[in-house]
Amino acid sequence: MSSTSNNVSNDIIVPDSLFESDLQNSNDEKLKKISELSKKGYLLIKEGSYKEAVAVFEEILSMDENNNYALVGLGDSERKQNHFDDAIMYYTKCLTIFPNNNYALFGLADCYKSQNQFSKAITIWQKYLEHDDKNITVITRVADAYRKIHDFKRSKELYNKVLDIEADNAYALIGLGHLSYDFKEYKDALYYWNRIYEINGDAVDIRVLTSIGNCYRKLKSFESGTSYFEKALEKEPKNFYALFGLADCYRGMNQQYKSVTYWNRILEFDPKNKVILTRAGDAYRTTGNFEMAKEYYKKALDIDFDIYAAIGMALICKGEGKIDEAIERFQKLINDDPRNSRLYNDLADCYLAKKDKASAIKVLENYLHLDGKNLVIKNTLDKINK
Repeated sequence: MSSTSNNVSNDIIVPDSLFESDLQNSNDEKLKKISELSKKGYLLIKEGSYKEAVAVFEEILSMDENNNYALVGLGDSERKQNHFDDAIMYYTKCLTIFPNNNYALFGLADCYKSQNQFSKAITIWQKYLEHDDKNITVITRVADAYRKIHDFKRSKELYNKVLDIEADNAYALIGLGHLSYDFKEYKDALYYWNRIYEINGDAVDIRVLTSIGNCYRKLKSFESGTSYFEKALEKEPKNFYALFGLADCYRGMNQQYKSVTYWNRILEFDPKNKVILTRAGDAYRTTGNFEMAKEYYKKALDIDFDIYAAIGMALICKGEGKIDEAIERFQKLINDDPRNSRLYNDLADCYLAKKDKASAIKVLENYLHLDGKNLVIKNTLDKINK
């Protein structure tokens, strides 16, 4: 098995030329048989017939217990079935005998990546790159792994190295998009994902559309975000991320009457989603439909306690003029979560609704004893005092 091939991919397929080389260089019937079986085994992997492939590779090992084709083939078969520990055993055995076998190195690193052992994966991939430092597939994987362990600088360097080798490489652009997004550099993320969109046009992956939409959402350019979420929904009408993004954009534009439509579309196929139930409740509450809001908040709270649903119920009490009940609800929430500054603001607002300025000030001052640097609380207190 070659240790210098540039064609390593997630689907390991050994080039036919390797087997032909064996046949040309030896008339030995045993080697001929091994080459034929190896070719058959890798074709079975390609077809997804892993059980049959394993049987073929085990037959090779019965003829040659250290055969590198068979050891890597068994590793690939197990890896494709997500049997990572078994795959690691075969790759490691191969590398003990053939330390520079790139197929085994690649497979081993990919197993570690799949087990979220990114530091181990990086070490193996770097060993691979000692022999093949222009392999885009591997460089991209190393960059991905550095991104997972939050090494922004090294990850970006490697993605850009891929782009130096192959301009507009989709995996590198996607990686840079995710990297920038993870570090809240949303404008940079937009640049990379928009480039993918420009290259692929309407055939672009739906995840790119939702990623662009999410960047605009994070930048509070909600109107720009809606068009990308809508395009995503044209491709996949029940896509959770597109529906969520569109609902949240309308929420950000204070068009709750529109957002509730999309919250409800999610609930059609995910009726017990506590977060979405609460968001829908918020939408109904802000449009003045308290009865529907109560229904959704209660559904959320029946699943499990949700602070936002509980706050929503208290705010409904306030909106209905049941100020004392709202005060009681907020006070109970504060007792359970004494460092939640929002609760103090809401409770103070309830006292102000009763024209009880002294109690409102006391509530806010109580919070400042816990966190004297909270600017929101300080600003609210200043407004009351003025």
